[in-house]
Amino acid sequence: MQIYLPIAEVVVNGLTLVSLGGIVGLMSGLFGVGGGFLITPLLFFIGIPPAIAVATGANQVVASSFSGVLAHVKRKTVDFRMGWVLLAGGLVGSSFGVILFNLLQRIGQVDLVVQLCYVVFLGLIGMMMFQESLRAIRRAKRSGPVQPMRRNQHGWVHRWPLKVKFRASGLYISAIPVLMVGAAVGVLGALMGVGGGFIMVPAMIYLLGMPTKVVIGTSLFQITFLSAYTTLMHAVSSNTVDVMLALLLIVGGVVGAQIGTSLGAKLRAEQLRILLALLVLAVCGKLALDLFLRPEDLYSLTPGIIE
Repeated sequence: MQIYLPIAEVVVNGLTLVSLGGIVGLMSGLFGVGGGFLITPLLFFIGIPPAIAVATGANQVVASSFSGVLAHVKRKTVDFRMGWVLLAGGLVGSSFGVILFNLLQRIGQVDLVVQLCYVVFLGLIGMMMFQESLRAIRRAKRSGPVQPMRRNQHGWVHRWPLKVKFRASGLYISAIPVLMVGAAVGVLGALMGVGGGFIMVPAMIYLLGMPTKVVIGTSLFQITFLSAYTTLMHAVSSNTVDVMLALLLIVGGVVGAQIGTSLGAKLRAEQLRILLALLVLAVCGKLALDLFLRPEDLYSLTPGIIE
């Protein structure tokens, strides 16, 4: 089933796009990430221009994240107050990221910068998560289940001003680091077409000290609104959102997210984190390989902005 994508100006198989959406939706429900870190590189691999993949990938993240967060709301595993504070920082970061994205597009460097960002960030996050997950599994084998972080421990997030009580997470910490995490995720979301879950989930666990049971639902809550805002900004400022591509990805993403949420409830937190780390490293390796290998076509023509 070949379909022509008018904005991307390429012909692709419709079933392939629905399947990609389903895989990303599965990852969203399983790991608490929007799935943009996976869908955007996969779109690169099937020939979608990076600028279109980034903007449209953010749109697909909205659907898969929303589908996943509904399941977590039913289980009461969403810290809404934490989610709103993260979202406030994310909106500021996303606005800055869209401005930077448009600047890079005008000077013709957006494709290279996006791919380099993926290699660097996916590599760093993947290695950190993999090492930590292995240590957690080894501790569990030696001394039983891994004990959660004690709530009375005070770190740097407790010493800053503007403290807020996040009841669902059992935390009383400064809102400043929460806003900073949200802003960083917003910038990455605009530049890379990701929801930012692969950054936010580790940050919420290891920096903010949130319990794992509410991290995934809260992450998806913030990702849903932030990705919708990023998509709107890209559509208005650079016309890089392909509606047909987005619709096909959404169909698969919504179904996959429900399946992923059900599977995630059957696995331990340590197992989920190590699976996510392996997936992140695999995508990073493929992108890095593509940057160094000689392309089949040495020259390509892509639409540009004429002033």
